[in-house]
Amino acid sequence: MSENTMPELRGSNEAREDVAELRRRLDDDGYLFFKRLLDPDRLHDLRREMLTVMQEGGWLVKGTDPVDGIASLDARCTEGDLGYTDVYHEVYKLQSFHEIAHCRAVMDLLEDVRGCPMMPQPQKVARLWFPKFTEHTTPIHQDFVHFQGTHENLTCWSPVGDCPIELGGLAVLRGSHKVDRVLDHHFSLGAGSLHVDPDEHSELDGQWHTTNYEIGDTLIFPALTVHQALPNLTEDRLRVSLDNRYQRVGDPIAEHMLMPHLSSMSPLPWDEVYKDWDSTETQYYWAEYDNPVLSKITVYLDQGFDEACELAQSGDERAQLHLRRISVRDPSSEQGQRASTVLASLSE
Repeated sequence: MSENTMPELRGSNEAREDVAELRRRLDDDGYLFFKRLLDPDRLHDLRREMLTVMQEGGWLVKGTDPVDGIASLDARCTEGDLGYTDVYHEVYKLQSFHEIAHCRAVMDLLEDVRGCPMMPQPQKVARLWFPKFTEHTTPIHQDFVHFQGTHENLTCWSPVGDCPIELGGLAVLRGSHKVDRVLDHHFSLGAGSLHVDPDEHSELDGQWHTTNYEIGDTLIFPALTVHQALPNLTEDRLRVSLDNRYQRVGDPIAEHMLMPHLSSMSPLPWDEVYKDWDSTETQYYWAEYDNPVLSKITVYLDQGFDEACELAQSGDERAQLHLRRISVRDPSSEQGQRASTVLASLSE
């Protein structure tokens, strides 16, 4: 189905005070969508801060207003590239970026829906996507394979700026959470490097839903809902969004979710994140809670890496690119060494 013919997300603003209805919609659809749940003015300020850092890092055309997000195509990169992490981690240090995950409008809503105290997971995520780089679009997947913890965790996705379909917002497969299990994921380019093939699962018979997002809009869905990003088809605009996760206080949390995003690719301790903050209110807040910590489940990424090695040996250029990134980013690791070995065998 073409992105432009996907049905519209069902909005739930009119049901905000009807908690039973919100729970029913989440159970039926696998998502909740709210217009302007976040304060647009606050997001405009955050957008300027984030894009100013990106412009200083060379990602935007010099001399343009950072708020316009006019990308320098020569700077295109994505998660997994060292050049991406260098700039991304400067954005990640912004106090305002972390604090917005604690917004009361979001927290109150989630606590109403779940009927208990909730907390943002420490690992906040920004998605920063270049135009004319569609092969790296986030593929169809379930969040659990990456963020783990429990199936009850909720993702809140919000664009930092208006995000029409051509800029590449999120689409969700209605009702897909009802599979009630983690589906088989395969190697892919794009954030997370894993994708689900709906054709392999006959029960994934729902429709894809999306919309032309506006600043402040928020899409909420549990960890088993199948979803994807749409490609950024604009000529020169960089797409910026927030991608945060929330859990019940006291529920298990995966150990890697206690660390800054992409710190496994390029070290970034919390002390470095907090260095220039003027408030400690949301620093190390999770230490107040007794959440059991679970070891990271590596089988999903391990299987994807094995597939990438097989595909690379058969001539798949996307898999070869993936292995090159790993070999450059982490040459001394077991996967880095194996990636180098596979790539070397291709040149013999």
